[in-house]
Amino acid sequence: MNQVERLDRTFAALTDPSRRAILARLEREEQGATVSELARPLPIKMPAVMKHLDVLDDAGLITRNKEGRTVTVRLSPKPMREAMEWLRRYERFWSASLDRLAALAEAKETELRKAGK
Repeated sequence: MNQVERLDRTFAALTDPSRRAILARLEREEQGATVSELARPLPIKMPAVMKHLDVLDDAGLITRNKEGRTVTVRLSPKPMREAMEWLRRYERFWSASLDRLAALAEAKETELRKAGK
């Protein structure tokens, strides 16, 4: 799989709030979590959780380890790092816009202060 395909899978996996919730939980659990532990707080049934885990696994965002009947899931951060590196290349475009917005807000605040409001 090339870099473009990896980025596509990473961003596609991140579009779903349940998958983002799973990743957030795994980020807090250094030793990983079982599938049941991951499913417990989600408002979806176990088959849907398993499908979400398949998507995350296909994107390389998680690893699964089975010991007996217990499957432990861990975060695999490499695809996320690659996505962040890709986003950083475009940061200058939105940083300039945010800087302009901050300057506009500060100018408006100064204007209101001078007007005595």
